[in-house]
Amino acid sequence: MGHRSGLKSVRSTVEFCHQNDIPFLTLFAFSSENWRRPADEVSFLMSLFQKALEEEVAKLHENNVRFKVIGDRSKFSLTLQELLERSERLTEGNSGLTLTLAANYGGRWDVVNAVREARQQGVEEVSEEVLSRYMQLNFAPEPDLLIRTGGEVRISNFLIWDLIYTELYFTDVLWPDFDSNEFMNALRHYSGRERRFGRAGLEAVALSKTEESS
Repeated sequence: MGHRSGLKSVRSTVEFCHQNDIPFLTLFAFSSENWRRPADEVSFLMSLFQKALEEEVAKLHENNVRFKVIGDRSKFSLTLQELLERSERLTEGNSGLTLTLAANYGGRWDVVNAVREARQQGVEEVSEEVLSRYMQLNFAPEPDLLIRTGGEVRISNFLIWDLIYTELYFTDVLWPDFDSNEFMNALRHYSGRERRFGRAGLEAVALSKTEESS
């Protein structure tokens, strides 16, 4: 019941972003560590994932939402892999919200996979700039805000490369109960933060104004 209710929260969160012109939303659907859960729960999650894709992606397409998936797909069934690929192809030309699902994803895997792909492409010297091109979220800007529900105060191996200057918001509200009001609370918290990116306060403000004017 919790997983089914969580799917409703996915819908409402996507709608909130769509209505409020939030251009990128990334949801942690299934981590690489979640395979350790009981087999019957994992099986149910996979069937729910597949059913949600079959029922929801067409609606996303109708609303100009671009659908992306990050993570290692090789552990999924061939049916699910093909469904993910079809869903991405269907929506790849859309220009509205980019909805990304992290499925069988882990932050450490992401870094290791990026290094492996860089080597396969013949990259001899790896730098941050070069490696960024091979990270799973390379099509999106670094996240501005991470919202963690359920009272947990950790990032749980999620986007460890991308979150270096992301603002973190933790709430005791469980994901199935996360609604537009809770989302707005998170945005209010974010709006009160001073984002310095390692710089001193006045320097960061001056840079921010320069970027806005340009």
